[in-house]
Amino acid sequence: MNPHQIPIIAVSYNAPDLIAALLRTLRQFYPNPVYVIDGSQPDIAAQIQPIVAAYDNTQFIPFGYNIHHGPGMAWAVRHLPLSGPVLFLDSDVEVVNNGLIESLLAQLQPGMWGVGSIHQVTYEGHDQHEDGPVAYLHPACMLVNIEVMRQWPMPIKHGAPLVQTMLALHHAGRRDLIGHVEWVKQDFGRNETRHYIKHDWMGTVLRTGGYHYDLPSAGSELNSYLLHFAPGAARVVEVGCGDGTFAKAYRARFPICNYTAIERDARLAGLARPHCDFVYAEDVEQPSADFLAHVRGADLWVLGDVLGAMNDPWALLTAIRSALAPGGKLVASVRNFQHWRMQARLSLGDLKYGSDPGLTRADRHVFTRGSALALFQECGFTVVGGAPMTHNEPERERFLPAIAALAAASGNPPEAAVQDALPWQYVLVAEAATPENA
Repeated sequence: MNPHQIPIIAVSYNAPDLIAALLRTLRQFYPNPVYVIDGSQPDIAAQIQPIVAAYDNTQFIPFGYNIHHGPGMAWAVRHLPLSGPVLFLDSDVEVVNNGLIESLLAQLQPGMWGVGSIHQVTYEGHDQHEDGPVAYLHPACMLVNIEVMRQWPMPIKHGAPLVQTMLALHHAGRRDLIGHVEWVKQDFGRNETRHYIKHDWMGTVLRTGGYHYDLPSAGSELNSYLLHFAPGAARVVEVGCGDGTFAKAYRARFPICNYTAIERDARLAGLARPHCDFVYAEDVEQPSADFLAHVRGADLWVLGDVLGAMNDPWALLTAIRSALAPGGKLVASVRNFQHWRMQARLSLGDLKYGSDPGLTRADRHVFTRGSALALFQECGFTVVGGAPMTHNEPERERFLPAIAALAAASGNPPEAAVQDALPWQYVLVAEAATPENA
């Protein structure tokens, strides 16, 4: 392949001078097509746009929010018309000599994932004095076969955005798919001798004060029960993520995961973006084709108190089942409409919207233990875990005898009626039903 035709991808963030230096030095040697995936805030993106436009064969793709390095790379891989070899460069790289692409291309064999500087890291993606067990290809300067890259886990929002990819290669025993190029490693850092690039490390950090991965969440209400039952997974999708509080807590527990969320409220979606790899500001019941393609094959879906607000929770769960990876799971929290307080209010005709524990104006469906289990079964799931969640409510003792008497009068077991009146919520873990677990 002609080295001058290989596409180049750079992800930028709030540093116009870095992109200016990258393009100025690159264009001294190479006319290649360049895509700048920009996560800068809008006023700084407005400064970067004319810098990119000043060069032929460049495309500026602003997101208007901090998409971060890994998700920016992943977006490019999924959405740009790329084929064959593709060069990824950090925005703080400068090109100092001709031959950069030719050297990397000579090392990239057909079928390889990519070549560049390989560091040894821990299973969490941290450097460990070059003796970690995982070979990590650093994305600051790497040439990849894009078709092979698409076959493995995508980059994630992490200090080491390729850690999920490299772990997958490591566990599969495919270290042979990545190749080390010594000059790339030598050109990283403040060395006097440069072969092809200048990359002094942390250029973005020095100009912006950090990558801003770990911002505080806007809210503080966390469903700790849901978090407790949510298993670790490589690809997670959360429906109705709100401001990202749950996503932040989940990623603190399981940092190496690709976390996608969908939230119909655009304001909340914006608040959630610092804590997720991707957030789609749209209605999950009217999803875009891009969202559907993006989440296919995810191995965990999280639904926190959202099923009751759906127009058709049956259709949603059926769609999730069809998109779920083999062996994948779904964890959901469902409010119990059979709670003793709810029954007491119903008996008085005092079920008001907005009252505790009444309905909200978003509620379209209500569930009990039995109807929640039936919902999952009807949509092709088997509940394999979870628990009822109860509060310490001494005042319930005045009402439980009446609930038991009502059950007995209708010919139903009083003990079961009392037990079903205690939980305020159920957390359910489900997986796709098979002939063995149906």
